[in-house]
Amino acid sequence: MVRPNRGTPSALLEEKKTEAHHQDDETVKDNARPQSVTSGTGGEEIDGSKPGLPLPKARAIALVATVTGASFLNKGAAANVPTAIGILGTTFPPGKAKNYAFSAYAAGAPLGSVLGNLIAGIIASYANWRWVFGATGGLAIAVTAAGIFCIPPPPPDSVSSKKSTASLLKDIDWIGGFLVTAGLLAFMFALTQGNVVGWSTVWIYMLIVIAFLLLGIFVTWQWYQERHTTRAPLMKVSMFKNRRFSAALAIMGTFFGYFNDFIFLATFFWQDFQGLSALQTTLRFIPTGATGFIVAFIMSHLVSRLPTWMLLLFGNFAASMSCLLFSIPIPPDTSYFAFGFPAMILSVIGADISWPCLTLFTSKSLPQADQAMGGALINAMGQIGRSVGLAVTTAIQTGVMASQRGLPVEQSGSIEAWEPASLAGLRAGNWFNFGLGVFCMALVAISFRGTGTVGKIAKPVSSDGEEGIMNEEGTSRRS
Repeated sequence: MVRPNRGTPSALLEEKKTEAHHQDDETVKDNARPQSVTSGTGGEEIDGSKPGLPLPKARAIALVATVTGASFLNKGAAANVPTAIGILGTTFPPGKAKNYAFSAYAAGAPLGSVLGNLIAGIIASYANWRWVFGATGGLAIAVTAAGIFCIPPPPPDSVSSKKSTASLLKDIDWIGGFLVTAGLLAFMFALTQGNVVGWSTVWIYMLIVIAFLLLGIFVTWQWYQERHTTRAPLMKVSMFKNRRFSAALAIMGTFFGYFNDFIFLATFFWQDFQGLSALQTTLRFIPTGATGFIVAFIMSHLVSRLPTWMLLLFGNFAASMSCLLFSIPIPPDTSYFAFGFPAMILSVIGADISWPCLTLFTSKSLPQADQAMGGALINAMGQIGRSVGLAVTTAIQTGVMASQRGLPVEQSGSIEAWEPASLAGLRAGNWFNFGLGVFCMALVAISFRGTGTVGKIAKPVSSDGEEGIMNEEGTSRRS
């Protein structure tokens, strides 16, 4: 093509158009707004935030410390856990900050369980045991005060911000709450009383049947409310169509069932069977606290690098090995450092791996509106697993002790120091826990294989992308 002469009018017009185009491009670049982070709580842009954090760095750290403190206390878990998961899940977008937040929160429960026992043992040894509850109450007040200042307000468009307290109370499914509470209470009462009155008592089995009927009615009622009414149910039955989410609930309940049983049986072994004092028993749990802190820090990095199913598989393997060490016929007078010390370390490795993986999976697999409910279900399954697992393990332990002593179950008695029958009962309970651990590993291998990396840091996407992932492209491009 022949270019026009610079002296002609057409050439001058071409140069002016080119200059105007360049000026427009410079204006776009100069006026482009700086990158900012959108808060998951209100959608506003926070200036001064560290890239990747939805809040100023100091407040983000204070928020994580507050919810971790609530987890550390382990009080009011039915209210704390789903609320904390909902706050962290909606406040932090997917990325490093969210991984760190969930890993720190995950460390709170096992560290609180272990260090709480240690502190309680020290207080009970040198002061009145009532001071244990006084110290816990004081810490709870401190966490409550921190929550008032550190937890951000709910989003302006959330349901809770638009309704009054009376309206929210009216929307609560009281019928469903009664059904599930009555069903679980009846079931747990039957399991615990079976060892007291004997498993041949007829009303024990009648109570179990009534419990399952109440739970079945509860599920049907929740399905009806979700499909045919406008009231929000306590539990969305449709959430269980997600096969992996259902498997996560089963893993949560089973894992914390046998992990909690292992902690209890280890306590009985040292304090009742070996006759150690409360302080000497709690000192043997110190490795779990130190290991839990280290594992939580490591998990905050591994959760974004390794596939979730591999982490869960290794976590359940570690916890299963801790149960196995207490179930195989090792002489009971063997040194603590030969099997007790590694068992404590392996158990908390399993807990600090499983909890962040399952909570992060819940946060990522459910919509933002259902994350608090998912957190409630995850927590509920963990609590139910602890209760049911301990009741079943106690029944197995009591039955073996009664068989070894030649007595009926209701007359089996308690654990006696250095008695072979008591040791056989404790080992039988840990064999059951080991079996639950193997079942969890099989469930992970079948259901979670191929899930990918749950804490993987997503690349920036456009504003119409996945909910919760911030849009880092603050400028528009001209074609």
